[in-house]
Amino acid sequence: MNTPDREQALQLLQKYNSSESLINHALAVEAVMRYIAKKKGQDEDKWGIVGLIHDLDYERYPDEHCTKTRQILEENHWPDEYIRAVVAHGWGICSDVEPLSEMEKTLFAIDELTGLVAATALVRPSKSVMDMEPKSVLKKWNQKSFAAGANRAIIEKGALMLEVELTELIKDTIYGMREIAGDIGL
Repeated sequence: MNTPDREQALQLLQKYNSSESLINHALAVEAVMRYIAKKKGQDEDKWGIVGLIHDLDYERYPDEHCTKTRQILEENHWPDEYIRAVVAHGWGICSDVEPLSEMEKTLFAIDELTGLVAATALVRPSKSVMDMEPKSVLKKWNQKSFAAGANRAIIEKGALMLEVELTELIKDTIYGMREIAGDIGL
């Protein structure tokens, strides 16, 4: 097993993905994972790399999401802990691997939430997360047609698993995304 560094993870992501929106999503998830890892005194690099690589197979193999990523990461001799976390983010959708560790639960919870936060930012006058607070996201929460792809039930389930208030999870997601707002156009 080799422990991948960020550059290796980014190169692998770019090998399998060319869509700007998918790469920006990966960067957003990475930033939020790093932010929350730092807040919790966890390994920021590990959490960030897992966030960066979590949708590795989505552009090329959407019908094999998570399954193909497992295969690719195993072929590249990634550590089991990283592979399990990535596969667990699809729990109940395309994977039967339940998120158990703090890192796995966090990825599960914030993956969909980053999309909802980004969509909310884009309808604001500033089109940015820099001046956004959780109440803006919560105002859009019950509008099911708004960012319809962001599964609110998964976000809520993730917050419950993490034993954090939804508002706090949204705040952490916004603050994490602020770290790279310029890079992802927000």
